[in-house]
Amino acid sequence: MKLTGSQIVIETLIEQGVTDVFGYPGGQVLNIYDALYQAGDRINHILTAHEQGAAHAADGYSRATGKVGVVIATSGPGATNLVTGIATAMLDSVPMVAITGNVPTSLIGRDSFQEIDITGVTLPITKHNYFVSDVNELADTIREAFRIAKSGRPGPVLVDIPKDVQLALAEYEKKEAVSPFETKKAKDKYIGQAVQLIAESERPYIYIGGGAMGQNMAEEIIAFAEKTDAYIGSTFMGLSLIPSSHERFLGMQGMHGHYASSMAQKEADLIIGIGVRFSDRATGNTQKFAKNAKIIHIEADRSEINKNVSADVGVHGDIKDSLKRITELCEKKKLPLWREKVDALKKQEKINDSNSEKASAAPLTPKMIFDAVNKHKKESTVIATDVGQHQMWTAQYADFTSNRTFVSSGGLGTMGYGLGAAIGAAVAKREATVLVTGDGSFGMNLNELATAVTYDLPVVVVLMNNGVLGMVRQWQTLFFGKRYSHTLLGRKTDFVKLAEAFGAEGRRAETAEEFERHFSEAMEKGGVTVIDTKINMDEFVLPMLPPGGSIDDIIVSVEDK
Repeated sequence: MKLTGSQIVIETLIEQGVTDVFGYPGGQVLNIYDALYQAGDRINHILTAHEQGAAHAADGYSRATGKVGVVIATSGPGATNLVTGIATAMLDSVPMVAITGNVPTSLIGRDSFQEIDITGVTLPITKHNYFVSDVNELADTIREAFRIAKSGRPGPVLVDIPKDVQLALAEYEKKEAVSPFETKKAKDKYIGQAVQLIAESERPYIYIGGGAMGQNMAEEIIAFAEKTDAYIGSTFMGLSLIPSSHERFLGMQGMHGHYASSMAQKEADLIIGIGVRFSDRATGNTQKFAKNAKIIHIEADRSEINKNVSADVGVHGDIKDSLKRITELCEKKKLPLWREKVDALKKQEKINDSNSEKASAAPLTPKMIFDAVNKHKKESTVIATDVGQHQMWTAQYADFTSNRTFVSSGGLGTMGYGLGAAIGAAVAKREATVLVTGDGSFGMNLNELATAVTYDLPVVVVLMNNGVLGMVRQWQTLFFGKRYSHTLLGRKTDFVKLAEAFGAEGRRAETAEEFERHFSEAMEKGGVTVIDTKINMDEFVLPMLPPGGSIDDIIVSVEDK
């Protein structure tokens, strides 16, 4: 049947299994929005307050479900407002398809009103992008965009569609939803080399990342750990894959990782990286990283192997298949001395945490906040964050029991990401979502409260309000002689009244008891609640590796520095 390009866009999205899209209308996508209106009984559109919020919502939707998130924006400023959201998805390997309108092809290159070369702008921050000049290629282009977005190492793809292509007629034939490209299997040679190193190891450490999380590999990783008597540490992006309470899981390692996890990685004689990038936040000074350990790197993206650290064995291919094959070939091991060592590290971590709690005389601390959050959230509750101290406290203190329940910007570190992402997760899960944020991050995109309230989404905002840009101020305290250049916000914003002005519930908590009461009520009630929690500006995220330092320089208290 013959359809307009705009109708083809919507029909192809529905064909690909899309049920929810996020976006903001404008002149060059009016026809697409008209087609959306006509198909409103088959596809749901969430109108955000800003295109950046829409991109973050599509990202959060994808992270919470594993599906491809979809965002739509008009040309010019609408398209450029997506850039931060697209870059956030790119650096965290989140599958997303961004659809933008553009001026008619006859006006391309003439500096027309709201014309921008968005494919040129986004070339470095997408897996691929398309400028569609022929309506007959439109449906297949969108299908290919979905396939690329979710294949191999996932990521965002942009499709730019001029106005005349949206208006043109073409034949449309419905097809099946595309599947990812088949991922190659790792060569037996490298599987065998990995098995040999594991057999020789006496202190194995499994290091999991976002790639393992995306493949939902909890079962395979736990089976491998138990067979090899190994312990498991996580990158920031790998959090929520392994239950926080699992006896073999030591938590996040790296710059602000758990003491036991980071130290166990240092003490290991073999590090088995699965779906990780070995980024600078995780390794610190790469010249000092894992000096006494061999490294096996199991990775779907060949370019990551030997990019940041040198691997003794690089296993390139489908990571789930690779780990299954390695596990089958490994002999079952018992390593009592390694267990004793890790148990001692766990005990030291508890002492460090206890000393840190005693050092704070504040009536409300981050640990107290998360004690209440952990108590009243469900196993399936998604926790989204912005970026800063609150983000690291979430990574350290939140109890995760189900995969895809931690939604946060890792690679790009995007302040202002959290509220849009929480909205996307709430739309996806249809249940209460928690946003943990700081007053600095929250101020960047708090306009999306209007979106959450309008759609009556169950979003509970835990605002850690310390009046400063906390993480930057922490660095200024430790490394810049307490020269607090422009990190004291000094704002007079009343977040309770602000929430009420948007139509949300506003609450204020200055003690642990107040916070627990407000949080439990908000989780039960539904709708949007903002809880303004007053915390001390001198609360620090510890442990910490100094910039350019290594695990040998770990800071576990301010007195260390």
